[in-house]
Amino acid sequence: MQSPQLESSLQILCEDGPLIAVNKPNGLLTQGVPEGHPTLEGQVKQYLRERLAKPGNVYLGVPHRLDRPASGVVVFAKNSKAAARLAEQFRERTVSKMYLAVTERVPAPRAGRLTDWLLKDAVAAHVTVVAPGTTDAKEAVLDYEVLAVRDGRALVEIELLTGRMHQIRVQLASRGWPVVGDQQYGATLSPEEAAVHDPQSSAIALHAFRLGLYHPVRYEPLWIEAPLPTNWSGYGFGK
Repeated sequence: MQSPQLESSLQILCEDGPLIAVNKPNGLLTQGVPEGHPTLEGQVKQYLRERLAKPGNVYLGVPHRLDRPASGVVVFAKNSKAAARLAEQFRERTVSKMYLAVTERVPAPRAGRLTDWLLKDAVAAHVTVVAPGTTDAKEAVLDYEVLAVRDGRALVEIELLTGRMHQIRVQLASRGWPVVGDQQYGATLSPEEAAVHDPQSSAIALHAFRLGLYHPVRYEPLWIEAPLPTNWSGYGFGK
């Protein structure tokens, strides 16, 4: 039986055979921190332990990640074969990755394709737009469309065509359209917000709302959607 704490903190979007998809909240790492720190991977493992009544370690494959301050759909695999099949889909870019973002300013034009070269500084956990062909830089491509505008902010739908670190955040910010709350890439905050803001973990207005892939066993198309975080109502675009 699922514990009350897990039931309230872990939002399962889809559980189908070896595939499990959850709605990651803002501020939670997908995986990869020292033992004892909360991660989405750890929460899903605990959920499976309780479901399976298995006190020891359980296998959980992590074929992709979301940035810590972002929210939305994350898919996991319960066995290594499913993990390999899902990872291949992400590697081959056959997964459809749709995001919603609220930007500080309205993109112009209101729809288009952005192509940049991004250079990652792994130590500083920061990404920079650089000249094409720069050593170690990787090409980043996305399509976007402005869906609505309110009080100088825009609700933007984004299809991520490559999967680079901080890609959406960097590409939008480099054009003067930073994601609301993303101080790491140029978003502005009030003095009150800045006093308590942690750019590595605080919430930003970036949400992976839809993921399309093939089921790792049946190979049928599968679309998974995640509802918007409740705090998006404060941006003027939530329900």
